Amino acid sequence: MTKTLLILFLSFLTFSCQTQPATTSPKTLKVVSYNIRHAEGMDGKINTKRITDLLTKTEADLISLQEVDKGCTRSEKRDIVKEIATQLNMFYAFGKFMDHDGGEYGMAVLSRFPITKTIRHQLPKGTEPRCALEIRVQTDAFKSPLSFIGIHNEWKINKVRSLQIKTLITSLKDYKHPIILSGDFNGQPTDPSLKLLIDDKWHILDKKGAKTWPSQNPRVEIDFIMTKQLPSFSVEHYVIEDTETSDHRPIYAKFSFK
Repeated sequence: MTKTLLILFLSFLTFSCQTQPATTSPKTLKVVSYNIRHAEGMDGKINTKRITDLLTKTEADLISLQEVDKGCTRSEKRDIVKEIATQLNMFYAFGKFMDHDGGEYGMAVLSRFPITKTIRHQLPKGTEPRCALEIRVQTDAFKSPLSFIGIHNEWKINKVRSLQIKTLITSLKDYKHPIILSGDFNGQPTDPSLKLLIDDKWHILDKKGAKTWPSQNPRVEIDFIMTKQLPSFSVEHYVIEDTETSDHRPIYAKFSFK
């Protein structure tokens, strides 16, 4: 090859490399919500390991847990969320509903990312006291801080359930950053409490009507993941078909952001 041809060939390679479009994988965020029935499986045994075995397979970045015990006699005086978070190597926060059975009963949220702020949103009392539990985190998926909120709504009185949602909406009305809300809403998709969230511009992830309770023969869809003010995303969302670990089935969402 002559010197002139060699120079032309190298110039072509340089031009080709410069004009190739950059390809980057989308950023992802994996979320799970699970009512764990104080770690009591359908066999009546308290077992956090089978919960963590299930959650490990999801590779979740953020997890909301409902029906969480801390020091209660019925769950062997164990700190359930601490055990789960330790086994998963995640940060966590516990939100107490009330004193119960010699300990505390409430809900929890876990995060692969350090928690920069925790807020307990008190909700109106119904059959039991209730709260929503918020953590702020900085994710790998986008630049803005994210509020991840777990909730476990009133199960018996419809008007209280709607009042709890109205209270939460008011608490979050000035938020401009992305929010993910997940949990056991104790209302099906047509419930007035969920209609309030839709009217407030929440996007409820669609799992094609898949049921979540009871786990062994699910009849109702009451567990949801929803978003507000997130950057544009695509999502893979479904119910995990586990029938033994709790009386609810967990739900999973994998968000992909450009």
